[in-house]
Amino acid sequence: MDSKSPITSKVSRSATGRLPTAFRMRRFLLLLFLFSPCLLASEPEAERQKELKQLLKNDCGACHGMTLKGGLGPSLLAKDLKDKPEDFLVTTILEGRNGTAMPPWKRFLDEDEVEWIVKWLLEDRGVEDRR
Repeated sequence: MDSKSPITSKVSRSATGRLPTAFRMRRFLLLLFLFSPCLLASEPEAERQKELKQLLKNDCGACHGMTLKGGLGPSLLAKDLKDKPEDFLVTTILEGRNGTAMPPWKRFLDEDEVEWIVKWLLEDRGVEDRR
């Protein structure tokens, strides 16, 4: 019985039966890339978090109300967002909402920052850090 996988069956092995180092490295990097996206996500630096809180208060607050209880846009309070999936909220912020006044923010915010904002809102921290 041959123990070669379909992926490695066409790769020439050395006299010791090992795969070439370059192939092993590429395979390692591919596996690292595929199985560690959660390691790539990061929380914004403290200074950027301060800027994001300011953005929430001023830019988001312009439509969603200065206390985020709603206005032109809907409430962004945790009790009003709890039934919405996080990925829906992230996509809404990044892509905006067609047919509404909600603009896309992807030119100004990256996905990690938007995920941080969504978590901030869902923790019911509002525009001020109460912790």
